[in-house]
Amino acid sequence: MAEVMLHRTQAPQVVPVYEHFIARYPDVSALARATRDELHNALYSLGLRWRIDLIQAMAAELMRHFDGQIPREKAELLSLPGVSEYIAGAVRCFAWNLPEPLIDTNTVRVVGRLFGLEIKDSSRRNRRFRELITALVDPDEPRAYNYALLDLADQVCMKKRPPGCARCPVQKCCAYGTSAPADSIIGQRNQRSEG
Repeated sequence: MAEVMLHRTQAPQVVPVYEHFIARYPDVSALARATRDELHNALYSLGLRWRIDLIQAMAAELMRHFDGQIPREKAELLSLPGVSEYIAGAVRCFAWNLPEPLIDTNTVRVVGRLFGLEIKDSSRRNRRFRELITALVDPDEPRAYNYALLDLADQVCMKKRPPGCARCPVQKCCAYGTSAPADSIIGQRNQRSEG
């Protein structure tokens, strides 16, 4: 549910809605019994009303084909309404610690900067980005690795603000970080020491 709610919505907006939603619908069976109006009331603050029908269809499929259990196999996850490659990979990684790459605009940005690749809107579908992101997943601790990658994208290697290269743990081996103007890195270091 978190991945469906996070689609095109920022995490700070999702957290309170998700917590309330999970308290009200603690399992697939409870969710499958929810009416459209109940789901609308629970999700209206997130916008994107299409999620309501999607969630109802997903819960019905989970009850009908998987006895209310979330399937572990990728093909079975992808058979569910609204489950994309990203959502299937995130569920497999975060639920079962399976080595799945998470390919979205954030991870593409980090990897593009790391390897000095041009980043475009279409880069998420680019084979080279997919190969690099897949190769970087830690096979022993994929959950921790993917959380770290997402945190790095959110807190250090940002899009809407200048990246915090001075505090980046991979700056020394990053094409973008090693080419960042020295004054911007020094300025970031000074901000850190003053704060």
